[in-house]
Amino acid sequence: MPIELKMPALSPTMEEGTLAKWLVKEGDTVTSGTILAEIETDKATMEFEAIDEGTVAKILVAEGRTR
Repeated sequence: MPIELKMPALSPTMEEGTLAKWLVKEGDTVTSGTILAEIETDKATMEFEAIDEGTVAKILVAEGRTR
């Protein structure tokens, strides 16, 4: 069953972030702890990691997009 991942709030004051770089591609298998992407905020660049295992089916948000 597909799970849609949402950009996490990386700090209590985070209102938006930019998806700087995908570190996985469609079809990749990931496990808990796999770094999926780098997210830039107004204060830092942080890593977004998988909390479960599975396969990346489709990437819907392009690099450089702000949410």
